[in-house]
Amino acid sequence: MQPWLKIAVAASALFTAVAATHAVAQNYPVRPIRLIVPYPPGGSTDPTGRALAQWLSEKFGQTVVVDNRGGAGSTIGHALGAQANPDGYTLLLGTSGGLVVGPAYGTKVPYNPVKDFAPIGLAVDVPFVLAIHPAVPVKSVKDFIALGKAQPGKINFGSPGAGTPNHLGMELLNALAGTKYVHVPYKGGGLALLDLMSGRIEALFGGIPYVAPALQSGKARVIATGHATRVRSLPDIPAIAEMLPGFTNTTWYGLLGPAGMPQPIVNKINAEMNVALANAEFRKNLEALGLEPISSTPVELGNRIKTELARWTKVIKDAGVGEK
Repeated sequence: MQPWLKIAVAASALFTAVAATHAVAQNYPVRPIRLIVPYPPGGSTDPTGRALAQWLSEKFGQTVVVDNRGGAGSTIGHALGAQANPDGYTLLLGTSGGLVVGPAYGTKVPYNPVKDFAPIGLAVDVPFVLAIHPAVPVKSVKDFIALGKAQPGKINFGSPGAGTPNHLGMELLNALAGTKYVHVPYKGGGLALLDLMSGRIEALFGGIPYVAPALQSGKARVIATGHATRVRSLPDIPAIAEMLPGFTNTTWYGLLGPAGMPQPIVNKINAEMNVALANAEFRKNLEALGLEPISSTPVELGNRIKTELARWTKVIKDAGVGEK
């Protein structure tokens, strides 16, 4: 075969493959979609996943089924998402805990957070708040830091487990403020919250939906947020970054598929996600949970995973914590 003919045949095959991929994306979806949420019902991942599932179901004309797969600090659900067939019919509500913080901490996970996923788009930021027991004699994060410096090793903070964003947020505060708060890991966030409410520990970081029961009962107070700026649902609560520039402890959720998912399908889902996240009623429902809706391109989500991996790896190294 002549060289020019080989080139023509290859070009024709490539054109046919591209055309076929776009045709598949144009018709997508033709059957129900599975959306893995890597936590059990409750908290803020489940309602976020269900809100997106309902929106996509209505717009795509196919049922999007939420599949809660909790366990192992969300790594079970993330692994299922990474190992699925990359045809666009299995999606994952990925979290910073499973994609960034756990891997940076050294937790052994059966997936590569950068290579094994096809980022689709960010959905929400989940600002953490610094909650303290009412008996702690402070009114602000400035007071809390002063107390920590005056009583090094005597202020205990809880978390759902070592290596969680809740844990590492306080380690970041230790590093930036020069304090020595003591970590008390629990086997789940509920147990940590109960001990905060009873006064067995003095403080913890947690998402607004998570700490809401303690706040409503008056058994905890919020003195600051870990978000880079003040959050809409708590406008009078200052951000820690106002006192300690560079402090950020915000988890986030976004949609991903397995690596190899056709880009036209990725783009189609991303476009519909962003329409939802710009919708006033959709945003209102998420904001009522203490979440901050945020949209992005697939590339921007991929870049966030990479930059957050680098940031938390440094925090963990500087704090001298992490899996050995």
